[in-house]
Amino acid sequence: MTQTGIPYIFMRGGTSRGPYFRRADLPKDRATLAEVLIAAVGSGHPLNIDGIGGGAAVTTKVAMLSVSEDDWADVDYFFAQVSVEDRLVDFKPTCGNILSGVGPAAIEMGLITPTGDETEVRIRAVNTGAKVLARVQTPGGALTYDGQTEIAGVPGAAAPVALNFMGVVGSSTGKFLPTGNLRDVIDGIEVTCMDVAMPIAIARAQDFGLTGYETAADLDANTEFFARFEAIRIEAGKRMGLGDVTKSVIPKFALLAPAKDGGTIAARYFMPWNTHPSMAVTGSQCLASCALTPGTVADGMLDRPTQSPANVVLEHPSGTIEVLVDFNTADGFSLNSAGLLRTARKLADGNVFVPSRIWKGA
Repeated sequence: MTQTGIPYIFMRGGTSRGPYFRRADLPKDRATLAEVLIAAVGSGHPLNIDGIGGGAAVTTKVAMLSVSEDDWADVDYFFAQVSVEDRLVDFKPTCGNILSGVGPAAIEMGLITPTGDETEVRIRAVNTGAKVLARVQTPGGALTYDGQTEIAGVPGAAAPVALNFMGVVGSSTGKFLPTGNLRDVIDGIEVTCMDVAMPIAIARAQDFGLTGYETAADLDANTEFFARFEAIRIEAGKRMGLGDVTKSVIPKFALLAPAKDGGTIAARYFMPWNTHPSMAVTGSQCLASCALTPGTVADGMLDRPTQSPANVVLEHPSGTIEVLVDFNTADGFSLNSAGLLRTARKLADGNVFVPSRIWKGA
């Protein structure tokens, strides 16, 4: 055989999609694993023509599941971000949108048995250590994808997947404010470096001569802006203790602006080398925390909620995303948990094939 078949489920999770594997069906060592994922996705071509990727960062994501080694959790979720063109795999971050499909995929794989009309799945995000309680719809003990929940960036409606994120502060750096400051100045731009579910360098759109309401396509076409913020992002990564982030997707970068469509605040999120078409689940938690924290670059852009829990509505290129933030302000701002409502859908299953010269199989 010149190819190795690997069982997988192809799923949409939130506003992302990709293959979901059993971790046991993949190579143990990271170097070989990376080559297998590059081949499966087809990284190295703008259309991922030789793989199952979709030619965008939101469609070259991978989930790997196993029975959890953590006493609290049921499922371990190991995430990989595969680049579209550069044949790179980043195992540092996690993805909350892909996590939306972890509960349903775990049931599909037989890792979880439905427990009633709604099944709770306790998930440990291996990359960051975050703990997430997912509530999946299983009426009569059977998994369903049908429902009436709509999310911006996805056509139609589907069954809701409720996510409650815990232990997300300092996900990658161990600190809420990795630089120790509410604001830093980098290349003349004020930036809040914050780590909640995802480390992000956050700035004001107006400081780049932008409104913050631009479409993703308009921002992607602004190469001068991308070059400027990439230099800031790289320096922010050093200050946040992440080292040389030139080839890493973290920290992410984001812009804030006053809301214009009835939300709490407007946001644009970068992945980081292109604009997210909607909003990342992990990123939304960090941006909501930034909005709620006095002294950050969000000051003056919103009427800051003071009662917990607060429903923070982020306006993004495709609509809005709501984050229910449980926090306290007894000693500055501190986050207890963040809740979001997403959807997921199984698209296909079977085997994905990679050349046997890369890996001959388990």
